[in-house]
Amino acid sequence: MADVAKNPDEMSFLDHLEVLRWHLIRSVLAVVIVGCVAFVMKDFIFDTVIFGPKKMDFPTYQFFCKIATFFGITSEFCADELPFTIQNRTMAGQFSAHIWTSIWAGFIVGFPYVLWELWRFISPGLHVNERKHSKGFIFIASLLFFMGVLFGYYVVAPLSINFLGTYQVSKEVLNEIDISSFIATVRASVIACGIMFELPIIIFFLTKVGLVTPEILKKYRKIALVIVLILSAVITPPDVASQIVVAIPVLLLYQVSIYISKLVLKRDLKKAAENAK
Repeated sequence: MADVAKNPDEMSFLDHLEVLRWHLIRSVLAVVIVGCVAFVMKDFIFDTVIFGPKKMDFPTYQFFCKIATFFGITSEFCADELPFTIQNRTMAGQFSAHIWTSIWAGFIVGFPYVLWELWRFISPGLHVNERKHSKGFIFIASLLFFMGVLFGYYVVAPLSINFLGTYQVSKEVLNEIDISSFIATVRASVIACGIMFELPIIIFFLTKVGLVTPEILKKYRKIALVIVLILSAVITPPDVASQIVVAIPVLLLYQVSIYISKLVLKRDLKKAAENAK
């Protein structure tokens, strides 16, 4: 193993690669270990989590059903069951779904540890004050990621499944959804929202390196809106409702990012003024 106690200024490029390699190895091992636990917990992962949005007693459907009932509106959210079945059409389909779902579960649950390993790699290259002001990085980044995961699971995924699972071009065509397609819809909604909720963290680091300023963010706000809508269309299932639902919180996070960018610049200017004295 590389000597990680070396002074970062004295390390060669190959030394840095060696250190990065071990951080990546530990991250992958953490994901695999958590994935193995998820593999053993097959019944909970699939019956409760993955196939939860297919059941009409899912909290999201119950919530919208109560709203529709309050306003006296007939809604598909109040149905007894969704009009589609999930099937497997390949010999290794279910086993493959089990393996990959376990790996993705390992990544989601192990995300804070992966971030910690990333932080251990980049923190030696930061100044003491930068490390001090970035102590909450792992907690905040993990919190935003899990907020995005929950938003994707409880909002985007069920709305997408309800819309796409009930959509029919003709009564002659039955919806018999392949297991890989169903899992991909849930996975895309969860992972994509988790990553998109990291926008404030991304803006923070882009501001720190001087690539972004509040003025730039304000100037290109309209362009950002278009980009967000395009990204929403790419990462979500092809229905307008899901795209709009994803776009709204991301635009709110964009506004928060402008405020964060202002704070970063204000802090840097204050630090520069203190050093000039």
